[in-house]
Amino acid sequence: MINRHKIRELAVQSLFSIETTKDAPQDAISSTMQLCDLATEPVPDYLTFLVSGVVEHQDDLDKEIAAHLKNKWTVSRLSRIDRSILRVGLFEMENSLEVPKKVAIDEAIQIAGDFGDKDSKSFINGILSNFVEG
Repeated sequence: MINRHKIRELAVQSLFSIETTKDAPQDAISSTMQLCDLATEPVPDYLTFLVSGVVEHQDDLDKEIAAHLKNKWTVSRLSRIDRSILRVGLFEMENSLEVPKKVAIDEAIQIAGDFGDKDSKSFINGILSNFVEG
C-alpha cells in the first residue's frame, strides 16, 4: 500500500513528466511508478485523481496561481517542479474532501523541500497560503 505522501510525490513527478514528454496522464503515471520501483503495485486511485484532475483543470489552476505571483511573473516562468507542486497542492485543496487545506499545504512544502531548490519551500507556502481562509 502506497501512503498519501508518496502518492503526492508520484503525482508531482508524473506531472513534471507530462510537461516534458507530453505523455497522456496514464502513461506518465506508469512511467513514474516504474522509475520509482513501484511497477508491481496497483496504481492508487488517488494518484489518478490528482494527475488527471490537474491536467483537466490546469488552465484554471494556473490562473488562480498567477493571481498571487508578484512583479509580473507568470506561471510559465516558474520552475517546472514548482509549477507541478503548486498545481497538485491547489487542486488537492480545492477538490479533496478528505484532506484539510493546511495538510495539503504542509505536504506540498515537504515535497518542495525534497524536489525543489533552496527557495521552493517558502515560495510554495507563500502561494498556497493565499487559498486558506483565516
